[in-house]
Amino acid sequence: MESWLKISLLLCTFGFLRELRPSEPFVTEYLAGDWRNLTSEQVYQEVYPFGTYSVLSQLVIVFLITDLVRYKPVIVLSAIAGILMFIILIWTKTILWLQIAQIFYGTFTAAEVAYYTYMYAKVDKERYQVVTGHTRAAILSGKFLGGLLAQILVSTDSLNFRQLHFLSLSTQLISLPVALILPQVPRSLYFYAAKQAPMIENGTQTPKESENGEQLAKFSLKNAGQLLWFHLVSSYTNPVVLQWSVWWALATCGQVQVISYIQFLWKEVAPDHLSTYNGGVEALATLLGAIGAFVAGFLNSNKRRSTYMLINSICAALLGGLLIWSSYSSNVWVTYVIYVIFSAIFFFIITVAGAIVAENLVEDSFGLVFGINMLVALILQTILTIIVVEPNTGYGLGPRDQYLVYGSYFVGLASIYLFVLLCSKICHRKSQQVQIFN
Repeated sequence: MESWLKISLLLCTFGFLRELRPSEPFVTEYLAGDWRNLTSEQVYQEVYPFGTYSVLSQLVIVFLITDLVRYKPVIVLSAIAGILMFIILIWTKTILWLQIAQIFYGTFTAAEVAYYTYMYAKVDKERYQVVTGHTRAAILSGKFLGGLLAQILVSTDSLNFRQLHFLSLSTQLISLPVALILPQVPRSLYFYAAKQAPMIENGTQTPKESENGEQLAKFSLKNAGQLLWFHLVSSYTNPVVLQWSVWWALATCGQVQVISYIQFLWKEVAPDHLSTYNGGVEALATLLGAIGAFVAGFLNSNKRRSTYMLINSICAALLGGLLIWSSYSSNVWVTYVIYVIFSAIFFFIITVAGAIVAENLVEDSFGLVFGINMLVALILQTILTIIVVEPNTGYGLGPRDQYLVYGSYFVGLASIYLFVLLCSKICHRKSQQVQIFN
């Protein structure tokens, strides 16, 4: 077996096990159930916001050290964090321990950046696309199977909500040895880069080389800083990258908030405040979301950016309308269907946006730019959490009012970009008219 294929297989195995968490669709029912004797308000106002802040604070640290320690240690750390998180969720009961679990959740989530960028440092560039496809398929398969398994076990009364967490703990325990046998990364994109920072010669950027003409691969803090700065400037001074990165970050902020608190809305709307079909809904949402992303992958969106910005903005308005409908609905099945449709549409439009950004980036800056975009999205999500969810610093809204806000957020996002698109069209026509008259 070729080296890149072995790496792809290990990454896929780790990603599949990491996402195979049958407890996820019913975690709110478990945390706000009889086991802890906590209310839904306590969980989403005192526990979940703590997780949001934890992810944001640790993402900054992980983002800075991942390339420095060459990826594998961070991947191993994420597996350990997942194990500790589920141990705490299973064997503790107080809010304090749940908040501590959110710290490990922050590590678990923030460390994803190492998993997603490991392949770019370890696999040859010509294999990027195929390995990315493999890992994405593995991750989605794990999520889908986790949701399906959870629904089957709950519907047949084979396991209760707490017992599902033992299965999630088991998959995280198995993922640890897989992470440990991942090959070491001898070089990285920045601190141990094979190429040095580009320099400007006659107005163009060219990579520096050693005196004998060979590219160097050794630790260099100076070169890392220069290369990082070059990638930042080259990427975000590109109007296309900047425009679509802002859209990507804003849309991702809204989506993360929607999926983070959707189980509270289901619990609010469901008969007897018990939502028992979350697993099947999450499985179907994952499947349709994967189909949406798959379809978007075949589009040559970079050549018709204005058209796809129009499509994405209209879809964002539709998502906003669906979320507003959810906030008023009194039928849990309506909210289930809306969530599935939301996932399918969102993963389609976010894949289009991501493809346009990626196709306009300079070489090797993909991980950096999307890491920064994700950081911006989480900063915006934190602000949204403080305003909408927190009872002390914000409005402390209930689930229905929250989704009215999230729906309005997507409608606002669509309106802003439709307005920008309209203005750019008007300016373009005027410039053409001026050229004709001249």
